Amino acid sequence: MVGLFKHPKRQIRKFLQSGDYDEAISLGKSLESQYQNDSDFHFIMGSVYFILDDFKKALPYFEKSISLNPDDVETLTLKTNTHLALQEKDAAIKCCKKIIQLDPKNSEAQDLLEQLENL
Repeated sequence: MVGLFKHPKRQIRKFLQSGDYDEAISLGKSLESQYQNDSDFHFIMGSVYFILDDFKKALPYFEKSISLNPDDVETLTLKTNTHLALQEKDAAIKCCKKIIQLDPKNSEAQDLLEQLENL
């Protein structure tokens, strides 16, 4: 039990990897105030909800993570996919443009941007 409190983000990831999503959410919620300025924590929590297809709950976590670490392409990618799942085309386009700005060779973002702009 000591390890749980020593590395709580690691424990959330373990729950996530083993499919114990309820436990991951429960632990994450109990730690939210402690990790309110930790972009990695918000990325992990957003990922839990993303996996569960609860995109409305995932989005605020990804947005907070990006506000704390605006150059994180991985978070921007999940945020883009979340916007797509919520049918928020303009927000997805904005995310794609930011990804390309940070990583000009990101062909996935370039292809998606082209598809979205042609819809």
